[in-house]
Amino acid sequence: MAKDKDLARITPRAENYSDWYQDIIREGKLAEVAGVVKGCMVIKPHGYAIWEKIQAQLDKRFKETGHQNAYFPLLIPESFLKREAQHVEGFSPELAVVTIAGGEKLEEPYVIRPTSETLIGHFFSQWIQSWRDLPMLINQWANVMRWELRTRMFLRTSEFLWQEGHTAHATHDEAMEEVIRMLDVYAEFAEDFMAMPVIRGRKTDSEKFAGADATFSIEAMMQDGKALQAGTSHDLGQNFGRAFDVKFQNKEGKLEHVWQTSWGVSTRLIGGLIMTHSDDFGLVLPPKLAPLQAAIVPFFRKDEAENQRVVEKGREIERALKDAGISAKFDDREGHPGPKFYEYERIGACLRFGLGPRDMENGVLELKRRDEKDKRSVSIAGVAEMAKTELADMQAALFDKAKKFRADNTLHMDKYADFVELMKSEENKFVLAHWDGSRETEAQVKAECGATIRCLPLPGQGFEDEAGVCMVSGKPSERRVIWAKAY
Repeated sequence: MAKDKDLARITPRAENYSDWYQDIIREGKLAEVAGVVKGCMVIKPHGYAIWEKIQAQLDKRFKETGHQNAYFPLLIPESFLKREAQHVEGFSPELAVVTIAGGEKLEEPYVIRPTSETLIGHFFSQWIQSWRDLPMLINQWANVMRWELRTRMFLRTSEFLWQEGHTAHATHDEAMEEVIRMLDVYAEFAEDFMAMPVIRGRKTDSEKFAGADATFSIEAMMQDGKALQAGTSHDLGQNFGRAFDVKFQNKEGKLEHVWQTSWGVSTRLIGGLIMTHSDDFGLVLPPKLAPLQAAIVPFFRKDEAENQRVVEKGREIERALKDAGISAKFDDREGHPGPKFYEYERIGACLRFGLGPRDMENGVLELKRRDEKDKRSVSIAGVAEMAKTELADMQAALFDKAKKFRADNTLHMDKYADFVELMKSEENKFVLAHWDGSRETEAQVKAECGATIRCLPLPGQGFEDEAGVCMVSGKPSERRVIWAKAY
């Protein structure tokens, strides 16, 4: 981290990627460590504005696919978690438990919500009686708590914000349709709005959600070559249906347990945005999620009459941009434009316009796009349409750049010695390599070089591959899987 006397400095990515990440968060006014609360962070207004945009777009998609929002208690009876054995085993090390309330010891402790499958399973058992009640499609926007030992803002904190979808279905086929449908919703959002290319795939049994039959995820490559699990969708089978006796009467009049799913993304997506696009000068945000898309900075002179005309024109441009649906700000604060340019670069304003008396005489603005190095002159006439075009171009350019980076840093490997050498080096890559399907091989690789299987890619993404032999054991392998070091 930059020293106190040099707080404005952003550590270059090449020098120390972890410090660079923390510096971007600080200089971008996104969040800060909540030192008085272990492992937690304060999300600042600029960071929360990004989360609100993420929320709005995902919420729209959830409702378009038939889901309704609800809210469930923060506190979960401890006995609920114990009803599903794999679930409680998976979450026990991270639980925060309330044992005293109102000055008295509770008869039964409450767990602060780490996830809500158990509590929602209880209410599903009360709400579902017949096949006519299905499918039940619920989403919750909430905070959760998982007592993490090693924290990093947005990526892994003790408390974080998320959404968790929970659904119940009459058949396993219907549940699986839901699992893949929501995985696709996440993938489309990540690529269309975050400009972050992702790989949709199935997790191994070792990496699946505690209590699920199967977990599917979207995996993204960050600028340091490491993987980020950006969203998950789980096939819960009938595990929680049995644990909480969630039964329905089918069309033939027989009682069956429901088939359930759950799926979620969190404020971790903001960490993904930072690490996918930002540079050594500050935040770079895709325009569709940037709280401020255009900043207009005036160049003032000593002539007050000239300055007033600049202010009037600047406000006129601001109105034109806002009328076109662009979030814009005319910055008429006193002071030199240099520090303002610096600030807008740090917080990731997509377009920065400079406007002075001479520019007005020539009918132009100075434009600096956040993802480009050079400034250029653009016409004031038609500024709103021009800005919309620039924003669309920037959105596409960021996605193309990130996709090319992933392609350039994805390798096929067959020799385990070469694989281990790569994973133990400072260089991070995605590696497509054969695996024999065993937990033992997976655990061996993780122990020897820290790499994990990120997913078994789903068809249709360009990762199809022929059968071969496992690079570790030499046993038959049905296909290549994606290995990487991960956050």
